[in-house]
Amino acid sequence: MCTACPSLSRRRFLALTASAPVALSGCDSMPNLVSDAQAAAMGEEAWAQILDTTPASGNRAYQAALDRVSLRLLDAAGTSSAGWEIRVFDDPQANAFALPGGKIGVYEGMFDVARTEDQLAAIVGHEIGHLSAEHAQQRMSAQIAKSAGIRVVAFFLNMGEIEFANEIAAAMGLGVEVGLLLPFSREQELEADALGLRTMAEAGFDPRQAVTLWERMQAASTGRPPAFLATHPTPQSRIREIEEILATL
Repeated sequence: MCTACPSLSRRRFLALTASAPVALSGCDSMPNLVSDAQAAAMGEEAWAQILDTTPASGNRAYQAALDRVSLRLLDAAGTSSAGWEIRVFDDPQANAFALPGGKIGVYEGMFDVARTEDQLAAIVGHEIGHLSAEHAQQRMSAQIAKSAGIRVVAFFLNMGEIEFANEIAAAMGLGVEVGLLLPFSREQELEADALGLRTMAEAGFDPRQAVTLWERMQAASTGRPPAFLATHPTPQSRIREIEEILATL
């Protein structure tokens, strides 16, 4: 049994560990533990898996619109389109994603919401913003730090023979998830919005159409989780943030 801290009760330990996620969430930034090359390699692997499991869209008009919009945005961002892969996938959900290494996927269902090229530019600009800000590397680094930290805590809990050690470690995992990773993800979403809106404006698109897009997204959304636990801002809060960003453009 650990003798260095014999007075550490279960209640006191819980109080101390509960404050850890709060302290972590106050950090200005998460150090990158994943290199650009590693992130790109993982993006390539994930992209290959998606191509194997999700068919490309046969709608040439959708793909042509995505190509036009993407080229204008990349040019405005000062990024060469060489090596980028941006595709429409045959899937009815209204969603899009970005992977390290210049991979962006837009599902056909998004075209039911984004009815104009300006609205489509809000989606693509947002995804380019994620990649420009290296959000994937930050998320992976946060996950690595979280996993390593919980293993260390669980080790010392068991070394000290503290009752319910594994349960406490699991509870800490939930605390870090809610207190650090998910709010961090919401911050990333808003940062990507800001970067995307500025790129839209520079590319000659109307950034105000992002508000219309999210109003349409809100009308099409059902069964959203509570805002506190959501990895994305609610449509209402996102519209409010976008309007604040637009006022600065």
